[in-house]
Amino acid sequence: MIIDMKERLAIHSFFIWGSRKEVSGIIRLLVPILTLVSGITLGVLVIVWMERKISAGIQQRIGPEYAGPLGIVQPLADGIKLLFKEDLLPSRGNTRLFSVGPSLAVLSVLLTYSVIPFGYHLVLTDLSIGVSLWIAISSIAPIGLLMSGYGSNNKYSFSGGLRAAAQSISYEIPLTPCVLSISLLSNSSSTVDIVQAQSNYGFWGWNLWRQPIGFLVFIISSLAECERLPFDLPEAEEELVAGYQTEYSGIPFSFFYVASYLNLLVFSLFVTVLYLGGWNPSIPYILINGIFEINPTSVILGATISILITLVKAYLFLFLPIATRWTLPRMRMDQLLNLGWKFLLPISLGNLLLTTSSQLLSL
Repeated sequence: MIIDMKERLAIHSFFIWGSRKEVSGIIRLLVPILTLVSGITLGVLVIVWMERKISAGIQQRIGPEYAGPLGIVQPLADGIKLLFKEDLLPSRGNTRLFSVGPSLAVLSVLLTYSVIPFGYHLVLTDLSIGVSLWIAISSIAPIGLLMSGYGSNNKYSFSGGLRAAAQSISYEIPLTPCVLSISLLSNSSSTVDIVQAQSNYGFWGWNLWRQPIGFLVFIISSLAECERLPFDLPEAEEELVAGYQTEYSGIPFSFFYVASYLNLLVFSLFVTVLYLGGWNPSIPYILINGIFEINPTSVILGATISILITLVKAYLFLFLPIATRWTLPRMRMDQLLNLGWKFLLPISLGNLLLTTSSQLLSL
């Protein structure tokens, strides 16, 4: 078969158009992901600086002040120092588990950011099962910690890994009924729908006022999931040296360091989304709805305001876990498990029962 010149040009232009379309599709996919990762990295650096400064204020000392103005560059200097440290491997440990564990802990936390909305259209994936996916993914991180503790061939590391797994199981179960109660009130498990359900009455429409018991249980369970004091049993320095981190150095140790603060930021953002109205300000949404629909400039301005409102709420909430770390003493392991199974779980189930009953009576 002989193909004339016009058909050849048509076929050539078709393949060129197809390749351009594929490239543009890849770019459209990568740009939001890279933007989100860059923002998350910057957010972690801010949290580290906040923790240093707040802890210094609580202990009546100055804190970092020489690395940049007010010590802003100190978290970056800490990260660079860890990058240049020697990466050591245990001679008699399981090197595969030892190497995979930190990466699994970081990746499981990073995946949860895909369902966190910073604005109405500012979410990577708006899934109908967003909060359920977050709970499922967050249960993967303790597996990485257990792998790290077992692969280290160290009794302190292994004990820390076992504690991390037991603590995660104990506090994920009370956490789930709290999230289910919010889903019942919003008639959806989508994070975007949950925020929109709180937008009609401004400050008084937040789930904080409709779910005060669930809010308290959620905060306590979040602190335990993040392994923050008084729930830092998996890495208790006085008992386990550094727990599952004992044998790590260099970049793998920095993965644990980053994962800890990433997880703290995740829970702060979910507290904002589930209980504090998300990107909605404290005035009724109807009064500011026009700012998002007038023209493209207003859309950009509205998106910027949404991001700022979400981040301000999240970082204001971060003051609580940071201050708690330097205020309360560490609990014993039996006290921690009793608090989760015998106290928080019955309260969260009772709160879910009350929410379900109220929803049925309102139909």
